Amino acid sequence: MSSKHNQVDTEQSAELEQEQQPEQAQPAAEAEQQETVQPDAAYVAELEQKLAAAESSVKEERDNALRAVAEMENIRRRAAQDVEKAQKFALEKFVGELLPVIDSLERAIEHTSDESDAFKAVHEGVELTLKSLLSAVEKFGVAQIDPKGEPFDPNRHQAMSMVESNEVAANAVLAVMMKGYELNGRVLRPAMVMVSKGPAADTQA
Repeated sequence: MSSKHNQVDTEQSAELEQEQQPEQAQPAAEAEQQETVQPDAAYVAELEQKLAAAESSVKEERDNALRAVAEMENIRRRAAQDVEKAQKFALEKFVGELLPVIDSLERAIEHTSDESDAFKAVHEGVELTLKSLLSAVEKFGVAQIDPKGEPFDPNRHQAMSMVESNEVAANAVLAVMMKGYELNGRVLRPAMVMVSKGPAADTQA
C-alpha cells in the first residue's frame, strides 16, 4: 500500500515539473526573440551613414548629369550661332573688296552728264553697270547706308564735319560725302556725312 502511494506521488511531481517547465522556458524564448528584433544601435547608425552617403552620391551624379546636359546644349547653341554667322558674313571680305569699285562707278556717274551726246552713252552704261552690281550684292544681304536727312547715328555714320544750318534740326545729316554699306545688319563701312549743329546763334544785341 505504501509503495503505491509513493508511485502516485512521484507521478504527480513529474506532472508538476512538466507544467512548470514551459512557464520557465517562455521568458527565455521571449528574451531571445527581443534580442533578434532589436538590432545593435551601432549597426543601425552604420546603416544610416551608408544610406546618407548613397543619397548624397545619387544627388551628386544627378547634378553632374544635369550639368553635362546643359553644357552640351550650350555647345550646340554656340555651334549653331557660329554656323549662322559664317553663312551670313562669309562674303564680308569679298564685299569689302567690291566697295571701291562701287565708289568708282558712282564718281564716274557724277562726273559725266547724260545731256552731252559725247558722254550720254558712257553715262548710261556706267549707271546700268552700277545698278546691276548693287542688285547682285543686295541678293546676298548687302545694303547701302545713305542717311541724308536722317538723324545722325554714330553706329552707322561717321561725321566728317559739323555745319550750322537753319533748315534742319541739330544732329541731322546734311549731306553724304561717301555712302556706307552693311552686310546682314553688320556695318562694313559707315557713311561719311556732314552733320548739322543747329541754326547759327543770333549775335545781334
